[in-house]
Amino acid sequence: MPSSIICIGLNYRRHAEETGAKFPEQPVVFFKGINTLLNPGEAIQIPQFMRSDEVDYECELAVVIGKSCKNVSRAKALDFVLGYACCNDVSARDWQIKRSGGQWCRGKSFDTFSPLGPCLVTRDEIPNPNSLKIRTVLNDQIMQDWNTNDMIFDVPTLIEFLSGSTTLLPGTVILTGTPHGVGMAQKPPRWLRPGDRVNIEIEKIGTLTNSVENEKI
Repeated sequence: MPSSIICIGLNYRRHAEETGAKFPEQPVVFFKGINTLLNPGEAIQIPQFMRSDEVDYECELAVVIGKSCKNVSRAKALDFVLGYACCNDVSARDWQIKRSGGQWCRGKSFDTFSPLGPCLVTRDEIPNPNSLKIRTVLNDQIMQDWNTNDMIFDVPTLIEFLSGSTTLLPGTVILTGTPHGVGMAQKPPRWLRPGDRVNIEIEKIGTLTNSVENEKI
């Protein structure tokens, strides 16, 4: 079980451009609860009690910290990585943007909003995490298709920043941002619907597959 889930927003150049946001000067950080974790093959739940009509997908490279670290230099950052996985940073955009009070956590932290997997690939198998093809396939349609080399802040820089005056415990999961092509940027927007199938694919890691259904209340 991960010890925490730390997320980075607006970390791909093309994604920042599609949302009309300026490139951040420092990483944009938010957190997701452990309750959001979802196994491969299980269903993403569209909130009904806290109703959302704008649930979105986001393919992301997940970095898993393997040993405690604090004040790590960029040069040594990858020494503290256990491995990498695929993640879907599912986001209720209506709660994130319109009902959030300016914070993202509510729209990002509903149950099932962090599918993770399908496996953990150790760091020796991926010497450069910023040179991987990454994409989202929704019902056989490619929605996001890019490369982790488009990150504004690469993985070593993120670990250096997040470990500054802060201990990252073993099992910490860092979600490193999503490329362009998210549902809210489509014309018209493409929100997740019951019956959808979402594949998150990352080179050298594999495919994370989850269905979509309404929350049962």
